[in-house]
Amino acid sequence: MRYRINRKTGDRISEIGLGTAYIYKAGTEEGAKALRAAYDGGINYFDLAAGGSQAFPIFREGLGDVRQNVMYQIHFGADYLSGEYGWTLDADRIKRSVEWQLETLKTDYIDYGFIHCQDESSDWETYRKNGVYDLLVGMKESGVVRHIGLSSHTPSVIMEILDDVPADMLMFSVNPAYDWQTGEYARGEADEREAVYRRCERDGIGISVMKPFSGGQLLDAKTSPFKAAMTEYQCIRYCLDKPGVLTVLPGASDIGEIRRLLAYCDKSEEELDYSFIGSFVPSGSAGRCVYCNHCSPCPAGIDIGLVNKYYDLALSGDALAAEHYRTLEINASDCLGCGHCDARCPFGVEQSARMSEISGYFG
Repeated sequence: MRYRINRKTGDRISEIGLGTAYIYKAGTEEGAKALRAAYDGGINYFDLAAGGSQAFPIFREGLGDVRQNVMYQIHFGADYLSGEYGWTLDADRIKRSVEWQLETLKTDYIDYGFIHCQDESSDWETYRKNGVYDLLVGMKESGVVRHIGLSSHTPSVIMEILDDVPADMLMFSVNPAYDWQTGEYARGEADEREAVYRRCERDGIGISVMKPFSGGQLLDAKTSPFKAAMTEYQCIRYCLDKPGVLTVLPGASDIGEIRRLLAYCDKSEEELDYSFIGSFVPSGSAGRCVYCNHCSPCPAGIDIGLVNKYYDLALSGDALAAEHYRTLEINASDCLGCGHCDARCPFGVEQSARMSEISGYFG
């Protein structure tokens, strides 16, 4: 397992985490074994926006004795008092649901307390007006909540809330279908979504990814907007290539599915290469570097994807990205202009011209 550091909190987070919408389907005993297999495989980050209340005893059984070694996202707005998942903006109900979750998990703290599923500006207005955000802040001040997160599918709402809240983590729906405006949660134009990624990278806000497979649609050629199936591993790699992303949270319900996810760590670069989707890119998104590094190897030794990422981040005001660029031993100024990358880029980026542009920007 590989890990990434949340710059705001210092937490070391596994690149693959786990969503828990389906963990209860195998029952408590098998579900607990699956969670333990995930932990033994290096997964240390878990989202608890679960499909039902049955998931919480499973976590207690599977991870209770290693609670100090794992991190939980718990959502202030996910309601389990009825036994099923529900969404609410009622502060009293949220308080009682969170208390129930803590009691059932047999834990006295929350690693990341999330402002839950704010997809409309009116949701955020009600969330504050009803005192839910004050509840979350109060629990952080008392030490029960260690860090604050935000969950949303809507870039404009994300930007609005990040202007108001010192968030440490964002849960966002990320996959190539959504980034190219295809699918139920494909909210925001491509530029708006890219702006979210870059802001999070610039401000040190980690992104945990929900819906990396677009509800399974990307895994089936019949339902994929690209008319060809991607593998789970290509989808995960796509997400991890995005600025700001720390961990991807696919769902699983048994040990077999956990082991399949963990196999990502052993896949070759060829098996992770998702560049074939470049031939399906909408015209409005063509010519945009997605940092896939399909253009590698560069004859001059330039890490073209990384150089592009640092440049895009620097343009968005990320001073740290500019510093990172300047520490590269080989950078855009070393470009030979051979055109090797231009011929290989599946997304239609004229990388040799871009190297010249980037070299001029950084002087």
